[in-house]
Amino acid sequence: MFNKLFGRKTAAPASALPAIRNVTLGRTVWLDTLAWRRFGSDTRFALDRDTLEITAQGLVELKDGGFVHRFYTDDHVMFQAVSDDREGQRLTDVTVFMAWDSAYPGSRADREAWAKRLRARTFTAPGLPDFDRLWFGDEAESQDPVTFWEDLHDDRDGIPDRRIFQTSMLFARDLPEEGRELLLAIEQETEDHEISFEIMLGIPLEAGEFKA
Repeated sequence: MFNKLFGRKTAAPASALPAIRNVTLGRTVWLDTLAWRRFGSDTRFALDRDTLEITAQGLVELKDGGFVHRFYTDDHVMFQAVSDDREGQRLTDVTVFMAWDSAYPGSRADREAWAKRLRARTFTAPGLPDFDRLWFGDEAESQDPVTFWEDLHDDRDGIPDRRIFQTSMLFARDLPEEGRELLLAIEQETEDHEISFEIMLGIPLEAGEFKA
């Protein structure tokens, strides 16, 4: 996802990509580490720093009209903001995610088994506690995951450098003091049909817990 493409591009206005509360490609994001450290050993999310150097930016247009803005570091930390508008002026959710596990399917059976895990009411993985399905609620025994294309950018000209198709489901578990830890489970497929399974752990952020 983070490989640079060869070649030079003509310089473009800084406004070609959205800036979400000043967060955009090429910026440094500061995080209040108390957002997760206050939970101590109760959380598996263990980001070891308070700054993120953004080297790639993604944009997802959801089927319901919303937008997901994603900002990546070279070591696969993802700062994510969900908004009602493309420019990110009407934010509804902000989360920081870090990679937990990544795997490549060896067979069709591997993909079918992963798809079953995405549809399940509870997500289980080695080294992690159980997480309950957050999207759509956990009442149904099985629930189809969400699918979308993400446009990825390595520079700010607004022209996608690559696209990744994703099939994902969001799970969560409660933490002390009304906290919550998130688990994002993804099957992603590049335009070259390279497929991987990704598990990311996340912590929701309040408006005062980040700045750029």
